[in-house]
Parts: sequence; structure tokens; C-alpha cells
Amino acid sequence: MFEKSTYINRRKKLKTKGLKGIGLFLGNVYSPMNYRDNTYHFRQDSSFLYFFGLDFPRLAAVIDFETGEDFLFGDDVDIADIIWMGPQIPLREKAANVGVEYGYPQAKLFDFISEALKKKRKVHFLPPYRGENKILLEKLTGISVHKINENASLQLIQSVIDLRSVKEDEEIVEIEKACNRV
Repeated sequence: MFEKSTYINRRKKLKTKGLKGIGLFLGNVYSPMNYRDNTYHFRQDSSFLYFFGLDFPRLAAVIDFETGEDFLFGDDVDIADIIWMGPQIPLREKAANVGVEYGYPQAKLFDFISEALKKKRKVHFLPPYRGENKILLEKLTGISVHKINENASLQLIQSVIDLRSVKEDEEIVEIEKACNRV
């Protein structure tokens, strides 16, 4: 994870790309191998990591391109999770670590997106590649899972490509470290 300022600056740059409405970024969830609790190694969505830097499952984030506010949605772990994984970082602290002021339970994401759609605000999202996120997008937006990719925001896609194709100095350092490990 980079410094908090890196993620703040990346989101700030995205907000200058002329998008209107909100940007919805879905993190990944655990992917089970043969039953729910036997999962593959977790891998966060790369665009979620790029803008929010949080490598934890079951998170989503929203950038309001008009107000400039950022929101993080997820649930704090329960006692059963703590027994298996030990103490965990609370959602509000995760949000603060990447410069996001607002952290809300996952269920609030549905209210947030529903309210935006009622106000006829554009909900920008990148094309999902995981089935769980396609289903979640259908539930959030009402767009059929079969039509999700064709409704992904071309303007957001182009803006993300524009930002991610130019590597920052700290990214280059990490790329060089990774290349030297081989």
C-alpha cells in the first residue's frame, strides 16, 4: 500500500476528467473452490486497489464527481471472523488510511445507489469480470446481468486507462522491486 496521499491524488485526478454523476468501484469477494469457506487466495480488483488501496474482500467505493466526496462501503467483521483471523481493522479506520472520510456498512450501498438513480444521476462503473460483481451490479442498478458489460461507462474506462497508463515514481520503484525478485 502506498501513502494515503497517493490514493487521494489519484481520485482527485479522476475527478478532473469531466465525468458527471458518481463512479462505483466494486472490490472483489472471496472465491470458493469447493465450498463457501474453502476459498482461493484473495486477489483484490486492480482498479479498486489503484484508487482505494485496500486489499480486503467485500468492499465497494463511490466517488461523487460533482461534490468531490469519496465513500467506502463494507462491513466490520463479527466475532466468528475475529476467532479465525484475529483482530481486524475497522471500516472507518480503513477508510481513513486511504483518505476517505465516509465509511458505511455494505447495506448502505444499496440505498446510496438507489438514491442516485432516483435523482437520474449517472452511475459510472467499469466492466466487471467476476460473476459475483455482475450479480451485485444487477441488484444495485437493475441492469440485467446479461447487459452489464454493454452498460459499463466508456468515459470512466477511458479516464482510468488515461491515469493508469502513466506510472508514478513510486509505482516504478515497486515494479523494479518485483522484477528483481525473479
